[in-house]
Amino acid sequence: MLLSVAQAAPAQGGRTGLVMMIYLVAFIAIMWFVAIMPQRRMQKRHEEMISAIKKGDEVVTEGGIIGSVIHLTDDRLTIRTGDNTRVVVARGKIARVVGAETPAS
Repeated sequence: MLLSVAQAAPAQGGRTGLVMMIYLVAFIAIMWFVAIMPQRRMQKRHEEMISAIKKGDEVVTEGGIIGSVIHLTDDRLTIRTGDNTRVVVARGKIARVVGAETPAS
């Protein structure tokens, strides 16, 4: 009797390992669809918005500065925030373009 119980234990342990592996794969898949995919989509939209900025666009920086774009380079923007105030900002720090349509997700 003890011998038959001992022989059955390895088969059940293998099955438990398989079930745990399925749970792990399911957890990773759920995290991918809930957290990673939407983040990548949002990052892609932000990069598209930044690359589409042109002179005259009104922008808001991550720091909350609002101004009009007066000069563009590959990695920087110069914005006019007042009558004679100009601020140079890294292109990646633009939070949004004011008045731009937000694409439907």
